[in-house]
Amino acid sequence: MTRTLLVIDIQNDYFAGGALPLWQAAETEARIVAAIGKARAAGDRVVLIQHVSKAPAGPFLPDTAGVAIRPAILKAADGAPIVTKSYADAFQDTDLPTHLSGSRTLLVAGMMTQNCVVFTALSRSADAFDVQVVPDLCTAPAEIVHRIALNALGSKLALRNAEDVWRIEGR
Repeated sequence: MTRTLLVIDIQNDYFAGGALPLWQAAETEARIVAAIGKARAAGDRVVLIQHVSKAPAGPFLPDTAGVAIRPAILKAADGAPIVTKSYADAFQDTDLPTHLSGSRTLLVAGMMTQNCVVFTALSRSADAFDVQVVPDLCTAPAEIVHRIALNALGSKLALRNAEDVWRIEGR
């Protein structure tokens, strides 16, 4: 079984001092860094997603500090492809499918649970995959928004915490 961990929008604008800081952004980032290591150890692929806005103002503007993927993520995922998107759905108008060839399972993690995570996980382009959202590797503007989005997603697809995804049998 080939799996790909999609790491969506772990960018500076979502952290303290950024344009749109999220609930527990730093804690979520730390869990994602650890999960990237576990994914690689398990032979899973990692693909990073980066939102670059086409709007004239706001977060994720090109050539700003806020649009940059966090250094810890880049270091953990060294060499992983980076797919640039301008819409909530990471499949929309991107080359993401070319990086998923041979994958059967998509493990979706990132920011924001109620927006980019939901739209990517429920994308019609994801229908060919076993899509699983990893709740402890996602966050939103507030805990309640995160939990509401996960509750809705849970009626459509599998939710699995990182510990369950990368559990090593017998250990």
